[in-house]
Amino acid sequence: MCGIAGLLASGSSDAQGILAALKKMTRSLAHRGPDAEGFWTEGEVALGHRRLSILDLSEAGAQPMRSTCGRYVIAFNGEIYNHLDMRHELEGIGAAPAWLGHSDTETLLAGVAHWGLDETLQRAKGMFALALWDRSEKLLSLARDRVGEKPLYWGWAGQTLVFGSELKALRSYPDCPREVCRSALAQYLRYLYVPAPRSIHPGLYKLEPGTILTVVGAYAATPPKEPIRPGGHYGGIGIRRYWDLNREIDAGAQDRIMDDRKAVATLDEVLSMAVGRQMISDVPLGAFLSGGVDSSTIVALMQAQSTRPVQTFTIGFDEAAFDESPHAAAVARHLGTEHIKLRVTDADARDVIPDLPELYDEPFADSSQIPTHLVCRAARQHVTVALSGDGGDELFGGYNRYIRGPGLWKRISRAPKPIRQISGHAAQALPERTWDVIGDAYNRLRPGSAGITGLGAKVHRLGERLRLTNDLDDLYRNMASTWIEPEKVITGDLREPASQIDDPLPEFGADDPAMRMMVQDMRSYLPDDILCKVDRAAMGVSLETRTPFLDPDVIALAARLPMQMKIREGQGKWALRQVLYQHVPREIIERPKAGFAIPIGIWLRGSLRDWAEDLLSRERLAKDGFFEPDIIRQIWAEHLSGRRDWATRLWAVLMFQAWYETQEHS
Repeated sequence: MCGIAGLLASGSSDAQGILAALKKMTRSLAHRGPDAEGFWTEGEVALGHRRLSILDLSEAGAQPMRSTCGRYVIAFNGEIYNHLDMRHELEGIGAAPAWLGHSDTETLLAGVAHWGLDETLQRAKGMFALALWDRSEKLLSLARDRVGEKPLYWGWAGQTLVFGSELKALRSYPDCPREVCRSALAQYLRYLYVPAPRSIHPGLYKLEPGTILTVVGAYAATPPKEPIRPGGHYGGIGIRRYWDLNREIDAGAQDRIMDDRKAVATLDEVLSMAVGRQMISDVPLGAFLSGGVDSSTIVALMQAQSTRPVQTFTIGFDEAAFDESPHAAAVARHLGTEHIKLRVTDADARDVIPDLPELYDEPFADSSQIPTHLVCRAARQHVTVALSGDGGDELFGGYNRYIRGPGLWKRISRAPKPIRQISGHAAQALPERTWDVIGDAYNRLRPGSAGITGLGAKVHRLGERLRLTNDLDDLYRNMASTWIEPEKVITGDLREPASQIDDPLPEFGADDPAMRMMVQDMRSYLPDDILCKVDRAAMGVSLETRTPFLDPDVIALAARLPMQMKIREGQGKWALRQVLYQHVPREIIERPKAGFAIPIGIWLRGSLRDWAEDLLSRERLAKDGFFEPDIIRQIWAEHLSGRRDWATRLWAVLMFQAWYETQEHS
């Protein structure tokens, strides 16, 4: 795991200036790679690298690295878990160079020299972002892994094309844009993150997962008005897909597994192999354990393949409603892991908040960013690599919206829109606290079900969404939204742009409501929220995280499982649960799904009130000029009164305001 940065200054002959700029960009990523740094320049191109040593700790693994043939130079961030298999294949066909070490970067370069970049990445099973310079063709290629585990930003700073693992690397270059893209701001308010391909700055973009960007010849020196999407070109720049989720799903539909026993056995085998690949490391390795289905499955399969207790990590909170550590401890005891629990006070969690704008580098408001960073910090005291259970919900149908959303829409769609609007108002008329009591009673009556927590807030959100929903895709978008109509909150005229969520769906499953939602989450929510959250939280303390559920073999297998293998009898992740029950008793696992939450709403009424009031003051809002002061002040007053819980919406505004404050003073 590392950080990369670089630039392509077309027509520039200032070698010293290019090197100085490269060093500044690269050193802004020191937290991603504290072990070493490296720089390479040639003419108008420059590649920089910060190293967190995981495989081949010797100098043979140092970067930027040149291929044995001398044609290619690479700056690589990530891990290729099957790189030894790729080496053996190259050796078997007589295409292997004289190996200098055992790093996956050296394997990747040898693959590119023989197979080309596209085929090499299609063969690779891993997480990565890379910059590759072809010295012969004078061709720069930027690439990102299939699902988007590793970040990669790119764009224009003046007439120079710049790129890096985080926005701070790009902003280190002179003339880099710092103004706010209001279209991106609207998307951020809706989703709590900025969806690819945009970033918060105009002219700077996120490379989409599963794609390769190439720059040839004299590229356009000014950014386009709209982001370049896969299949598009602008000047000498083009973006193409080397992997496509839609094709993966359509291929799986042609080879379905319809037998329950075969499905569970195959999932056990494929997921075990993915976990085994990701346990390879030359440094200490452990895992996050919340006690839920996903993390417990990963840890169980790790322990089954380990000759000594796996180190597992969780954090506990003083607030019982937010504390999942007892569940994690129960799983750890059963599996026999070396379990480490960090008790976190409210003060510990709040102390992280001032660091969030720098840590996430652009507005990001998934409040579970706080406990995620804390558990990463705890794990880093003991290990350098930690496996996580991220991706299980999106692949195997774990979220409540997949389970309840389709049936809900089927029922409410029969009613005319005016009736739905009345129903929405009625749902909101009952106080949130009353709905919470109803939800608790439901969970007690059905102890074997997945249950539901925070029913009041969810019903109120649903009531609002019913009033603005015309079809199932509207329902999904509104269920995934925080500010449903962000254009009413942001000052000035605004047209909210399309994003990956609006891209065409695969041919198979387009008529399945749950499948539609899962595909849309895989394309945007997973990479731009979940994986972004974990990457920044972990790399902020120089910890590498790995996600076995996102192994390409696991994704391909998930595409072969029909929906009844995922959602059955009102419960998600059916096949995955059957794998887990072979290692952990059902009664230890089954409980309402709570998520990784913290009491932000309570803090905003208490210990964080003064901080929030300063950022949300009418004078501050008017001066910054992004949000309508009357609307923000109204929901702030309602939240403080206790009549409504507007914590999520307020947190989105607060995280933007806090981030913008750092930009003003940088």
